[in-house]
Amino acid sequence: MSAIEVRGVEKSFADVHVLRGVDFDVTAGSIFALLGSNGAGKTTLVRILSTLLKSDSGTATVNGFDVASRPGDVRESISLTGQFAAVDEILTGRENLLLIAKLRHLKNPGAIADDLLARFSLVEAGGRRAATYSGGMRRRLDIAMSLIGNPPIIFLDEPTTGLDPQARIDVWQTVKTLAGQGTTVLLTTQYLDEAEYLADRIAILHKGTIIQNGTLAELKQLLPPAKVEYIEKQPSLEDVFLALTGETGEPDESDEHQARKEQR
Repeated sequence: MSAIEVRGVEKSFADVHVLRGVDFDVTAGSIFALLGSNGAGKTTLVRILSTLLKSDSGTATVNGFDVASRPGDVRESISLTGQFAAVDEILTGRENLLLIAKLRHLKNPGAIADDLLARFSLVEAGGRRAATYSGGMRRRLDIAMSLIGNPPIIFLDEPTTGLDPQARIDVWQTVKTLAGQGTTVLLTTQYLDEAEYLADRIAILHKGTIIQNGTLAELKQLLPPAKVEYIEKQPSLEDVFLALTGETGEPDESDEHQARKEQR
C-alpha cells in the first residue's frame, strides 16, 4: 500500500525549472530517502507534498488524499520537520510539547508531553529552557513535537543539517524507531551515508528529475561487480571520533549535567 504517490509533478519559478516531472511511490511504514545535492528540488517537492506550495502540473496524493483538491485532509495526515528546529527557545522542552498538544485540541496534553519526553530521552531536560539544549537535543524535541497527534506520515527535510556527529546518530536512531512503530517517513538529504543507513528505498533527484529509484542493493547492482583485493583498512574519521570521545551512539546527557551546574 502506498502512503505517497507522485506522478509527473513539475514546478518552475519564473524561467527556472526546479521540478521537471517527478514520479515515485512511498510504501506505508517505510523510510524513503530523496537524495540530491543542493538545488536539486528536494525542499520544493516536500513543500508541494505538504500543501505549502502548488505544483504547475502533475498529481500527488498523501495518505490517499490529493494535495491539490483536499489539502486540509493532507495536513491532518502529516507532520513536517524543516531544516532548522522550530522550537520556542524561551519555553522549556515540556512547555513546547504542551503548546502543540493544546493547539491540536488534544485531551490530556500533560500526559502526551510526558510520554514524548520519555520516548526521546528528554525527561531530565524537560524542565529546562530549550535555549540550553544541544543541537541534537533540540532536533529530538523538534521531531517529538512533530509526532503529537500521531500523524501517519512525517516529512523530514534534511533533519541533520548542521549537527555534530553524535547528534546525527541520535536523530538516525529516532527515525529508525519511528519507522519501526509504523510511521511512514519521507526523508530528504544530501548525505550519502544518511540515505544508506536509514532508507528502505532511495530516489536520486538530479536537476529536477528522479534519475534512479530503488533499494540500496538494487542501486549498487547498477555498477560493475567489485574486485576483491587485499588492502590494509585504515580507520575512518568516524571510528577515530567515537574512539576518542568514548561515544557509543547512545544519547549523551553530559551537556545537560554541565548546564545544570552552570545554572546553580
